Amino acid sequence: MRAIWKGAVAFGLVNVPVKLYAATGEHEVPLHQVHRADGGRIRYRKTCGVCGETVEMGDIAKGYQTDDGELVVLTDEDLAELPLATEREISVLEFVPSEQVDPILLAKTYYLEPEKTAAKPYALLREALAASERMAVVKVALRQRESMAVLRVRGDVICLQTLLWPDEVREADFPVLETDVAVRPQELTMASSLVESLAGDFDPSEFHDAYAGALEALIEAKVSAGSTQAVPAQDAQGGARGGGEVIDLLAALQRSVDKAREARGAPPREQAASAASAGSKRARPTTKPSAPAASTSVPKPAKKAAPRAAAQSTPKPAAKRAARPAAKQAAKQDAGSEPTSAAAEAAAERASTPAAGEPAAKARARSTTRRRAS
Repeated sequence: MRAIWKGAVAFGLVNVPVKLYAATGEHEVPLHQVHRADGGRIRYRKTCGVCGETVEMGDIAKGYQTDDGELVVLTDEDLAELPLATEREISVLEFVPSEQVDPILLAKTYYLEPEKTAAKPYALLREALAASERMAVVKVALRQRESMAVLRVRGDVICLQTLLWPDEVREADFPVLETDVAVRPQELTMASSLVESLAGDFDPSEFHDAYAGALEALIEAKVSAGSTQAVPAQDAQGGARGGGEVIDLLAALQRSVDKAREARGAPPREQAASAASAGSKRARPTTKPSAPAASTSVPKPAKKAAPRAAAQSTPKPAAKRAARPAAKQAAKQDAGSEPTSAAAEAAAERASTPAAGEPAAKARARSTTRRRAS
């Protein structure tokens, strides 16, 4: 167990240093709210009812609304300045008979552990309470809230049991209880007989939570049958989004940058990157063909064109077909500049007329290479 409070029990001139531990705990099966479709945990955000923004814990204060509709805001600093005389002390006010403490006032129970140096005064207080059959009425401040409490003995340990304030207990105001009901002696005798037939000594270990047991059995059956699914990655990484929500900072910053770029008319990062990549791919072919244009000999293209030449039946029509695109290209460029048009016509004429002794395949290859270079 982990101590939740450290202080001292003060009665008269005696101080007993103690630690406080929670004596009870819930045993409920932990169930979480999840999205039925994908199993993701349901998270809740603290949002402002006026502006709709998500509010961080550091920006949250406490407020009290007056009867006339005004709001009084209290900060943590304001609350820290409030005096709490019982913040580190359990002050004994009086010792009262145990039967006078109405059980409806009892709230949460804690164990008191003495410091090693306070073992004797602790035992002295415990034995005095047990011998007198009384409880010590005390005041204590837990979690910035002052409460009434009683000290009572349970076995060898002193328990501190917080009490509700009198104005926190509601009265039973049921009109039907004010009706006079006649109870016959025979009915009372039969009811008393029923009570006696069910009489026994109270042993809480004999009673069990049937619902919790059935729920655990249901979960075990589903696990055994393989009716489970993997925890979503976001929850597996601990995103109890804590108390709040776990936010990917880089993703949030990138979304902010993209919104800013869109506001200025610029494309987001992904679009800009894809456009730049496409532009670089289009720019590559324009630089590579410049090398063959500067070369005067074309032996390699001739070798590649040789197999195609072997497949042709007549070389002269092939040469004419090679010359036609060059002539069309020269005609298109004629409107631009005269030197370029003249050069294109000369190239077409040379391509259409093979040199003496030059094979048709080499002439066709040279015409193709020059056409690509132009």
